[in-house]
Amino acid sequence: MAVLETARAPGRAWATALSLTSWVLFASSGPLAKAVMTAGWSPAAVTSVRISLAAVLLAPVVAVLRPQALRFRRADLWLLLSYGLLGVAGVQLFFFLAVARVPVGVAMVLVNLAPALVALWVRLVRRTRLPGLVWLGIGLAVAGLALVAEIWQDARLDLLGVAAGLAAAICSAGYFLLGEHGASRHDSFGLTAAGLAVGAVVAVAVSPPWTLPAGLLTAPSALGGLQAPVWLVLLVLAVVGTVLPYLAGLWALRDLPSAPASVLALVEPLVAAVLAWLLLGQALGLAQLAGAVMLLTGAVLVQLAGPKTLPDGPRQDRR
Repeated sequence: MAVLETARAPGRAWATALSLTSWVLFASSGPLAKAVMTAGWSPAAVTSVRISLAAVLLAPVVAVLRPQALRFRRADLWLLLSYGLLGVAGVQLFFFLAVARVPVGVAMVLVNLAPALVALWVRLVRRTRLPGLVWLGIGLAVAGLALVAEIWQDARLDLLGVAAGLAAAICSAGYFLLGEHGASRHDSFGLTAAGLAVGAVVAVAVSPPWTLPAGLLTAPSALGGLQAPVWLVLLVLAVVGTVLPYLAGLWALRDLPSAPASVLALVEPLVAAVLAWLLLGQALGLAQLAGAVMLLTGAVLVQLAGPKTLPDGPRQDRR
């Protein structure tokens, strides 16, 4: 066991770096999407165009450069549909529905309950024993997130909004569990392209892009001290904030188990808050800084405890 863990350590370190990169890139989508919405776009329209554009850009590249990556069997259909519905379309659409009915901070905490859901799935369904540090780290990270999000401000209870936030958390947990399953069996490029395509169909059905006024694409958007047309910001959002983080996240899940990977996702709102401070002038308060320390401490605890995770039964090598 010690030899196996030592051999997998470099791969795990690289996967952790990839996962962190993925969530930093996902975090960049916050200010970008905010700039587009300020120009007159609805959250659903931004999500629809973002996912659709990402699928249109990635699928032809994969088809030309890695055609074998798009060869799936009929038995893989459930994985492709589930990953696209939950991990791509569901988490974003439910999150925006939650934001429309409850404060953003509350919605952020709800959707980021996903690490706890993943840990419960691993423990109860996979029957895998998790060290106490994993549970402590998850609790500390979620508590830190609550401070970063300042959930006590403008708090109001809306059952539909809370339900949408919990649904987003379930979809987010599905992203990790399905991604872990798919990454061990399929090419990350092919699975990402297929997932984005499925997600695009769902997002377009909810908010058809062709119903948008043509002038919205050329409207000016402000990002920090810079101004750019909306179409350019959407292009960056599709590539930097969607395609690249989904690819990096799936690649990381080849060597990083879903439980510790899901905790790293809590870095996203922290990075988003820092970017909002730098680009949009939204300063961080003392409570938020304290929450950031708690969040990072919890994430580190989970990563330190991760290699000691022992299954109750024999575990197959995913390579």
